[in-house]
Amino acid sequence: MIKVTFLGTSCMMPTPERNHPAVLLSWKGENILVDCGENTQRQLRIAGIPPTAVTKILLTHWHGDHMLGLPGLLQSMIACQYRKVLEIYGPKGTKKNLEMLMNFLTMQNEALKIKVSEIVEDGIIFRDKEFHLEAVQVKHSAPCVAYAFQEFPRRKINLDYTKKLGIPEGPLLGKLQQGKDIQFRNKTIKSDKATYLIEGKRIAYITDTSLVDACYKIAKSADLLVCESTFSKTDEEKARETHHLTAVQAATIAKKAKCQALAIMHFSQRYKTAAVLLKEARSVFKNARAMNDFDAITI
Repeated sequence: MIKVTFLGTSCMMPTPERNHPAVLLSWKGENILVDCGENTQRQLRIAGIPPTAVTKILLTHWHGDHMLGLPGLLQSMIACQYRKVLEIYGPKGTKKNLEMLMNFLTMQNEALKIKVSEIVEDGIIFRDKEFHLEAVQVKHSAPCVAYAFQEFPRRKINLDYTKKLGIPEGPLLGKLQQGKDIQFRNKTIKSDKATYLIEGKRIAYITDTSLVDACYKIAKSADLLVCESTFSKTDEEKARETHHLTAVQAATIAKKAKCQALAIMHFSQRYKTAAVLLKEARSVFKNARAMNDFDAITI
């Protein structure tokens, strides 16, 4: 089960209802923070999530509304004696920018272990036994990256089949679930017959970009696409000038990439509510939802 918590859903200017952009993806022991706008650590506190829970930070780009919450969050991690290695990913220039930030704030660098990875080409940026993270470069006024979380397929036991054979719970079922054949009562039990595959979930995150091919690539077959919808279609020229997406464009990505669901956010303050943006998105892709701060989606 994957939980996506929306900590901030505004764009450059916060509003009384919406904080700067930040989204937390929680899965098993991972808490992956995508972007870290100003006040993100307070949003985490309101949501009941301690700063020490964060395991990775994915920065889309280094504009202030997407990263000015980073200094405070890092200082709180130090104060809370964060003991893990914090992994930070971002576009080209992230290492230099982070080093200058740490030096400027005279942080105790030795008190917080950080591993920084810069994304200079598209592809997988992290992989373990159960999931990987992907990144593609998109088009904005600063180097910018879109991300995807991909859970690997997992095997489930075909209980009707194993019970019929009399296989007891324990190590034998564990081996079958690992994809290994077993010997039971002088017979070879094939894992392919005793188990079945469940496809892993995919979550994609796109913000601050013009509509480019990379958007479709990273969103392909996503169970949930989290996408900026900064402007209405009536302001498409403004979106083009500032390298942002309209709600219709976000929905078009979801539709063409064959996503299951769309969550729109990163709304311009010029719109009093997200109602008009949601209506436009749903005119193209019905399973769309406009997110508010502290909303959560579980997949």
